[in-house]
Amino acid sequence: MHGRRVLSPVLLLGAGTGEATCGILYLAGYLRRGGIEAFVRLHDGDETEDEVARSLEALVARVRPRLVGISLKWFHHVHRALLLARTLREIDPHIRIVVGGNTASYWWRELHAFDCIDHIVLGDGERPLLALCQGDPSPPNCVTRAPDGTPRRLPLEYVQGATNSEDVYYSHFDDIFLSHQDRHAFSGWVAPGKGCGENCLYCGGARGNQKAAFGRAKPFLRSEESVRRDHQEISHRTWQLRYDFAGSSAAFLQGTWAGVDLSRHSCMYFLWGVARMELIDALAQTFEHVHMVLDIGCFSEQQRHEQMRRGLLKPCASDQQLLEIIDGCRRHKNLDIEVSGIAGLPFASAATLEEEVRLVERVIRLDCLVGYQRLEAQPGALATEHPARFDMVSEARTFTEFLEYFEQREPGEVSVPMLRFRDAALERAVQRTSEHVDALASKHEEKKQRIALNGRTRLKNTAPSTLRFELGDWLGAHRVPAKVAREQVTVVRSVNGTGLACAPSLSPRRFADPTLDQGEDGRILLTTLATFEHPTTVASAVTQLGAKLKLDPYSAREVIEHLVNGRFLQPA
Repeated sequence: MHGRRVLSPVLLLGAGTGEATCGILYLAGYLRRGGIEAFVRLHDGDETEDEVARSLEALVARVRPRLVGISLKWFHHVHRALLLARTLREIDPHIRIVVGGNTASYWWRELHAFDCIDHIVLGDGERPLLALCQGDPSPPNCVTRAPDGTPRRLPLEYVQGATNSEDVYYSHFDDIFLSHQDRHAFSGWVAPGKGCGENCLYCGGARGNQKAAFGRAKPFLRSEESVRRDHQEISHRTWQLRYDFAGSSAAFLQGTWAGVDLSRHSCMYFLWGVARMELIDALAQTFEHVHMVLDIGCFSEQQRHEQMRRGLLKPCASDQQLLEIIDGCRRHKNLDIEVSGIAGLPFASAATLEEEVRLVERVIRLDCLVGYQRLEAQPGALATEHPARFDMVSEARTFTEFLEYFEQREPGEVSVPMLRFRDAALERAVQRTSEHVDALASKHEEKKQRIALNGRTRLKNTAPSTLRFELGDWLGAHRVPAKVAREQVTVVRSVNGTGLACAPSLSPRRFADPTLDQGEDGRILLTTLATFEHPTTVASAVTQLGAKLKLDPYSAREVIEHLVNGRFLQPA
């Protein structure tokens, strides 16, 4: 490297709890192919600051990273990104700390003021991050510090498009994860393309901000070969695939699936805009089960058309088009539909609120799920930046206001700042309608999922995956003491992805982890699943569990109901 100081190993983290964005997986593979030893932590379950500190200390001790990259894609993770950066700085002041992603690119000036951050990557991150790791003194797309501490922003020289993104694809999944648990947390996201060509008034990632932060004037599809490599890398490692790009056609996706058997996989597709039946048909013919989310902007057709007329909303289906799509989907027994819209968009009125309720009720009568939420404030979105144009107020607009909001949230809380109407009477009406629709949607979803149980109900263990690991491999050597590392863990996945990790031989007194069902609890769950290995009535299983485990009938039925709710047991 001509005397440059190479920064390797590298650890990549997401800034939020739960599953991180798939971007860190693309970055890790790219770095590995560039000669950098990269690792990811894909799932983060820490809530308190003490938990954050303990897990980061263990990760740093395991990886010994010389650079840590923090993915700050979503704005509601800004407080946590800074918490991670500060904690890492305290653990090891010599680690170089880099943040990147949509939100980091949007707020780079504000983030640069924090001395726990060394570099900020603007826009696409693969080549800039590799350059940083290779010791390049002028990495493209980066904000670094001049000798006097002032920000030094380098040009956006690296902008991915259809002709220069062939080397961005998933790879090295056997190397980049530090535990089997973390790898199993991957939900199967694949990015067919990048960018957005629309300027929806509520979105911080709309066309204008894409151009400013990423230098990308319009969206693009990645090459078929690159996306095919994604499928080849992950198809045998995940039970489902997830997509959310508007520009994918049936022909394009079929080309990326070539040579990959997905007939036993599930698929979740978040479709922006008007769905094309040939795409829906291709999904249903390729996957065992498909969950299609149809985004129609909002449930009031009048409101939807007014926003599209003003150029404030992407093209969305009319009510008639939506109903025709739903009707066309009914010929596929393996496909279910969720219709998604935002409540409280501009130009609401008593008439549009009535329209919303009528369409929601009709969609529910057609047995479709409903996704519905109030309009949130997103940094850079037109409605957030200029709420007065729409006779609205925003609960946060500036970096400081957003940061203070998230700093004050209780651990585990998931609320975000909202946009509300200045007219108090209208705001109350919108909120009442929102709560009413939420109740309708929740009641319908609960009814769809409910399975009535009695003693004669015949159930079968339908879990499609049961795997066994040593505890040290499952949780990771950095989390497990050597004295219990060889204990056995049985990992069971249900048909909808719910997971159980049972360690029946491991007493919580020796080692405890909240993600495990340990000791007697683990033994009860595994024994109950084994009882239903063949179709069995609930009454018979209750009797068997009483004999095998000395469970009273009430407790036995409670365990059975728990496994039914998790879709481990299904009607035979």
